[in-house]
Amino acid sequence: MRRVLLPQHISDQVAPPGAAIRDLRGLTMGTSWSVRLVESTMPGRAGSADLQQGLQQQLDLVVAQMSHWSDASDLGRFNRAEPGSWHSLPAAFCEVLGFAMHVSQASGGAYDPCAGALVNLWGFGPRERYDEPGFLPPKDDTLALLLSQRQRRRLQLDLPARRARQPGGLQLDLSAVAKGYGVDRLARYLDSQGIDHYLVEVGGELRGAGSKPDGQPWWVMLEQVDGADAAKHPPELLLALHGLSVATSGDYRRFFQDGTVRFSHTIDPRSGMPIANQLASVTVVHQQCMAADAWSTALTVLGPDAGMALAEEQGLAARFLQRDGDGYHETLSSHMLAMLDE
Repeated sequence: MRRVLLPQHISDQVAPPGAAIRDLRGLTMGTSWSVRLVESTMPGRAGSADLQQGLQQQLDLVVAQMSHWSDASDLGRFNRAEPGSWHSLPAAFCEVLGFAMHVSQASGGAYDPCAGALVNLWGFGPRERYDEPGFLPPKDDTLALLLSQRQRRRLQLDLPARRARQPGGLQLDLSAVAKGYGVDRLARYLDSQGIDHYLVEVGGELRGAGSKPDGQPWWVMLEQVDGADAAKHPPELLLALHGLSVATSGDYRRFFQDGTVRFSHTIDPRSGMPIANQLASVTVVHQQCMAADAWSTALTVLGPDAGMALAEEQGLAARFLQRDGDGYHETLSSHMLAMLDE
């Protein structure tokens, strides 16, 4: 049985009947991107090389400013900057960092863009990775030292002046929000080109606008747990991605085993430890993909109870998928339940 999620607001603008759908795709942020669009909304341009180039440039800008993996990025240079130094931030970098800090404050630090050093320590950064020979999980005393240092390494962010202060040793990591922001940039670019009907995807995060030529919305299935028996999942949820974005945070995407212990790539910045709250995934539906991306991470770290409380407080449409024996238990926030077509 499939269940259906519908947007609360539906545009009366429809795609031209019989128009062709064109596909564009490329690579970015260690993954792929794709765009499906209705061609006749911009005759002769939808499949052109300059549109492909324009889309790629949007994502190249995100990498150049916010890559945690590149020392040459603006973020990389900030992470290596001298203690006490102030740095002007490019507009996009400042926008994303400002929103990330907002989610950090609202979640009580469950999500923190300043936790890059912790991510690196657990082997999920660009170097000394968990999947490389010789990697060992950090010892308790190493972790305790880093946590104590983080208390003294507070970011100062001056949003009106678009600048930030490096306290010394602070490592920014925007990986949990940059893909979503990339999706939003692609959508904005398509809008600027007069393209009203499209489905945008970067590394599994999606945003849709308008409809297909047959009048149907862009249907997507909410992500299930990789490798799990489909019979042990709740019934599938299909989302009409019409003026909406969707992002999922899951502990099955990247992890490593140390003996019998399974360590997820999602780190709780408050404890310094990978999460162990039995949440397999959290999916958030939002108008902005950057928001869906960041909030799904924060809710995952908080766990099913505190995460649901925050989702309700923030008015988020969220689905929590929790391990329950050899199956999965699903919980939907009230805003997600309101989207169910029953």
